[in-house]
Amino acid sequence: MKYRSRTEIVSMILEAANGGATKTRIMYKAFLSYAQLKEYLSVLIENNLIEYLEGSQTYKTTEKGLNFLKMHNEIAELLQTPMRESRIQ
Repeated sequence: MKYRSRTEIVSMILEAANGGATKTRIMYKAFLSYAQLKEYLSVLIENNLIEYLEGSQTYKTTEKGLNFLKMHNEIAELLQTPMRESRIQ
């Protein structure tokens, strides 16, 4: 697997938790170790991007998290479009 930036990992976690998911499910979908997952989840909870639902013991992406995902996907899309060479005349 290629090197992933923190924002890529965060977006994978938020994508996995969209609609609700357990730690194990998020861990496998985002290809993270348990230690990595715990670290990321605490940061995401602190920043209100994900929430823990105690009754069902699941994590769910918040509205703020969904906005982050949307922006991340839009930026990724922009970066994939081939840029035309601009010639200075």
